[in-house]
Amino acid sequence: MPQKVNEEEIWELIGFIKVSPTRYKTLKTLRTDFLMPSEIAKTTGLRTTQVSNALADLKEKDLVICMNESARKGRLYQNTELGLEILQRLER
Repeated sequence: MPQKVNEEEIWELIGFIKVSPTRYKTLKTLRTDFLMPSEIAKTTGLRTTQVSNALADLKEKDLVICMNESARKGRLYQNTELGLEILQRLER
């Protein structure tokens, strides 16, 4: 379970997203839905490998979660509450 983050950590995460358009597009596309990497790629025009790398980065920072981690194919990702909070701040 993700830990509560302080204001400084929030701003570090915002910077982490802003330096990568791929991460931002991936986070934004997930919004409140759950999608497979191929669906995110189709929506954003990014390559699936770019999306997969972005998802790994976002997952490491507790911004997204894989809903079915044990699946080899058809993995579904969704924003965490922290991911949604970061997205809201980015869209202000």
